[in-house]
Amino acid sequence: MSDSNSDSNSEPSFFTKHEFAIRRLHSLTGIVPLGLYMCVHLTTNASLLGSVEIFQRAVFLIHSPGPLLPLIEWGGIFLPLLFHAGLGIWIAKTGRSNSSQYQFTNNKRYTWQRWTGFIALVYLFLHVMHLHGGIHAEGWMNAIYKVGFGRFSPYNAGSSLVDAMNLGYGIIWPAIYLVGVLACVYHFINGLWTAGITWGLWISPQAQARASKVCVALGVVLTVISLAAWAGAVFPSKDDVAKMRAIEDRMYEAGVVSGTVLENEHKRDLRGRAAAAEESDDASDGEQASTGTTEPAS
Repeated sequence: MSDSNSDSNSEPSFFTKHEFAIRRLHSLTGIVPLGLYMCVHLTTNASLLGSVEIFQRAVFLIHSPGPLLPLIEWGGIFLPLLFHAGLGIWIAKTGRSNSSQYQFTNNKRYTWQRWTGFIALVYLFLHVMHLHGGIHAEGWMNAIYKVGFGRFSPYNAGSSLVDAMNLGYGIIWPAIYLVGVLACVYHFINGLWTAGITWGLWISPQAQARASKVCVALGVVLTVISLAAWAGAVFPSKDDVAKMRAIEDRMYEAGVVSGTVLENEHKRDLRGRAAAAEESDDASDGEQASTGTTEPAS
């Protein structure tokens, strides 16, 4: 009697009381803003495959809010991501998959959804650290730069991105990005399909079959865009990087003069241009020394 009374009188957890709303908020944040942002981000990066000018103009536009940009990033990206990831981990740990007993497609998709979620979370952490460094403090950025992080310079967007991907013998980071981006695409597309069930948009088997076709088509499109973004950052050579940097510097200087770009030297690839200047100085010194040694004696 006492055990049954204690069970009946126990207070349900916060999640149990609000599970309906929390699960819908979880699925919603996976689509808006996170899924929408991912689509825009991949499309923007894919533009580098076509033209460094198009990509740099897009990055200038993204950074145009200036001091408001951190608020937009935290309010529209990082906080929703932390909520979605935290709740997703809890759901994955408490949920049960029966894919080993019943090899149905939906059961497999549930398992893949969990694993791609974990892969995507690790990848996004590495992505932020690799390119942006996490904390924009001068001492911190200088320290992590030495170990290969914080390599992206927004006002030299294309050249610094390609340089960052060339770290690790040009193999490690491209492999991480390829696996990570494809995991993000699958997690979003499958999450979009399950969100439709969560919100009651497609309940019947026929409606779910139609939704599956639409989601697969969208997944194919996003996969192509993802591979284009990946190729645009991986395939350019060192000579291409130097040409990119020259174009980006001209665009920055012209933008500052016209007032369309906020002057900010911290967002430029000063390290890369300083290294290029040193190489140029070394080359000129070598030419002068070579000229001096080959001059015939009088």
